Amino acid sequence: MSLDSSPISLTFPDGSAREYPAGTTPADVAASISTSLGKKAISATVDGQHYDLQWPLEADATIAINTMKDERPALELVRHDLAHIMARAVQELWPDVKVTIGPVIENGWYYDFDREEPFTPEDLGAIEKKMREIINKRDPVRTEVWSRADAIAHYEKTGENYKVELVQAIPDDGQPIRMYWHGDWQDLCRGPHLQNTGQVPADAFKLMSVAGAYWRGDSSRPMLQRIYGAAFLNKDALKAHLTFLEEAEKRDHRRLGREMDLYHMQEEAPGQIFWHPNGWTIYTELQDYMRRKQREDGYVEVNTPQVVSRKLWEESGHWDNYQENMFIVEVDEDHAREKAINALKPMNCPCHVQVFNHGLKSYRDLPLRMAEFGSCARYEPSGALHGIMRVRGFTQDDAHIFCTDDQIEAETKKFIEFLAGIYADLGFDNWTVKLSTRPEKRIGSDESWDRVEAALGDACKAAGYDFEVQEGEGAFYGPKLEFVLTDAIGRDWQCGTLQVDPNLPERLGASYIGQDGAKHRPVMLHRAVLGSFERFIGILIEEHSGRLPFWLAPRQVVVASIVSDADEYVQSVVAKLRKAGVRAEADVRNEKINYKVREHSVGKVPVILACGGREVEEQTVSVRRLGEKQSSVEGLDAVVASLAADALPPDER
Repeated sequence: MSLDSSPISLTFPDGSAREYPAGTTPADVAASISTSLGKKAISATVDGQHYDLQWPLEADATIAINTMKDERPALELVRHDLAHIMARAVQELWPDVKVTIGPVIENGWYYDFDREEPFTPEDLGAIEKKMREIINKRDPVRTEVWSRADAIAHYEKTGENYKVELVQAIPDDGQPIRMYWHGDWQDLCRGPHLQNTGQVPADAFKLMSVAGAYWRGDSSRPMLQRIYGAAFLNKDALKAHLTFLEEAEKRDHRRLGREMDLYHMQEEAPGQIFWHPNGWTIYTELQDYMRRKQREDGYVEVNTPQVVSRKLWEESGHWDNYQENMFIVEVDEDHAREKAINALKPMNCPCHVQVFNHGLKSYRDLPLRMAEFGSCARYEPSGALHGIMRVRGFTQDDAHIFCTDDQIEAETKKFIEFLAGIYADLGFDNWTVKLSTRPEKRIGSDESWDRVEAALGDACKAAGYDFEVQEGEGAFYGPKLEFVLTDAIGRDWQCGTLQVDPNLPERLGASYIGQDGAKHRPVMLHRAVLGSFERFIGILIEEHSGRLPFWLAPRQVVVASIVSDADEYVQSVVAKLRKAGVRAEADVRNEKINYKVREHSVGKVPVILACGGREVEEQTVSVRRLGEKQSSVEGLDAVVASLAADALPPDER
């Protein structure tokens, strides 16, 4: 502690304040409070920023000392230190490996390495072992600040060219470069970090996988090897995370999609889906259900073009703000000197305004609820594509409600009730609402924002739902509601949305004649319940582990013969089920019944009806339901009636 420095005032969480010499470190502050806190301290929160215990304090501030009991900062430090410890372990094992960057991510960290030989599973085991050796050494962690020139010279001398490039990319604004040492191993880092390697829990981390990653995300630069790790504060939390990952793997829609023969994807159409009959059955059943629900709720359905002129996208503002995500289509019309430029629509909203603008609208026409199962295309980087969850071609359950300012609250409440009913029908009872409010850069008056934000909040309350406020997360033109589903294993999926937009009707000249006989601008409410059918079907598959509700299952019943003498009876049972509205198929292959049951169970067929000589004679079937080990013999007519009732969609029961 520098005793001759001018004093600074530090305010603690309980409101008390103390004076310290400028240059005092958070470690000094912790020790001054108590010997125990000095030993337990891991970092500090200073004016809301996470601080290393070694960083000097130069001005008045609020300060809180963090220990391992403070989960958020503790996890950040543990994961960040493990990134450095892993990089140190790799270079101790293979000194020729070059290190690059290693940030903290959700549930852990990664670090990118330049190594000629690929890392193997055995290598990961060796790295983990070396990491635990480093942790057990309890080597001190220290930090220094260097000039830009000194940092570059250091890394040029050690041959760490990637670090040279990182330092050169830091703005040359006179700010020093911070360096960290974990024992004798050094890295460029902003920090903060723990005070010694032994503070990292040695039994609460695991190296998970290796993947390729281009340097700086640029495909023209070297391909590096990225090692991912997971880390928590104790071994029980790590075990829970690994169990979660195992369950998520079992539910992965990509694996289940293959087993259930739902779809495939191929290089010739990146990010787009080839739906097979089974998958398309789910798609159309879900779409038909949504179409009925929307019609019942007062929506009119439209269909708009997929290829639209650049002119409309310029008028809507998407050309300037969204062009990098659009697929551009050039057409040589009549061999003109300049090709006509169009784009595949990435969203439906500008086209819906065109439908609204066609013909004069009166206040009596509002609210106008306009829906479309609109096929859209957006460019997503290849690295961001993920099964049917993140694609380039998709269809939205999209709708736009054209209304007056005074109708926003009532229409929002009506939509929330509509959405809640659909989620309940689809088996999602656990969901939350988030209200995104005005950002710093926005259009419109504060009074207008006050009114609209209050309308959305009041609508949530009137519908009986609490909401979480996301300050500043709204669009520049209006606030929005987000509806977030929580699935069976605790993952959150943002699906539904309602966005207030007075901007697009203004840009595209939408108007209606009010009671006063004058023209007025409508407000446009962008709304979706499922989001995209593709992503939502992926969510459904993972929520139910492929065991979809009976009405949505693509193959509802398989009727399988036990002996060939039952083949004719099997066909008659299938015909009877189909006539009753059940999707049924026959399996009269010359295979043992156990083989058939096993195969169709893997394909997630909800009900298998087995027929042998006894069933033919007694006009019964042996019923085996997916997930049940025992079967039961039941009368055919009763089974058909029961399955026909189960096959009805929720809105038709």
